[in-house]
Amino acid sequence: MEHVKKILVAVDFSDYSLPTLRYGLSLAEEIKAEVVVVNVINERDIMAIRVAMQHLPNLTVDGYVQDQKSQRSDRLDALLQETACGQVKLDRVFRMGDVARELLETVAETGPDLVIMGTKGRGNLANAVFGSVAEKMFRRCPVSVLSVRGPEHADLVCRMTA
Repeated sequence: MEHVKKILVAVDFSDYSLPTLRYGLSLAEEIKAEVVVVNVINERDIMAIRVAMQHLPNLTVDGYVQDQKSQRSDRLDALLQETACGQVKLDRVFRMGDVARELLETVAETGPDLVIMGTKGRGNLANAVFGSVAEKMFRRCPVSVLSVRGPEHADLVCRMTA
């Protein structure tokens, strides 16, 4: 894996985020790669805020987005502490829009050699209606995509790379 110098790790703060982040950081530490952690505020959430704004005059999209970025940054800090997998050069990216499209744009902008992501986020109903982000990434991503299985595998990763 010498050619992998940068890894993009996608987190959505579901139960899959910790094992995904732990795996990405463990791998990066082992192969001395840097990591870009990306989280996307889903455009569906923004559309819901726009609808709610009609009834809540103090609510704004900009306010919501700033609030989300702050909360997600704090949640990412907590996840990073929980990984306990060492020191890795790390950048954070927060985006807003269609999740798959934003992830693909982040890949184009940051130039990772590998993308690591969980396979589930919102659940089966959302996947049946809107399509799976992971599936779209596997089909369209210009670099290799590695999927991390569910939270039941969270402890395996650091033990394997320790």
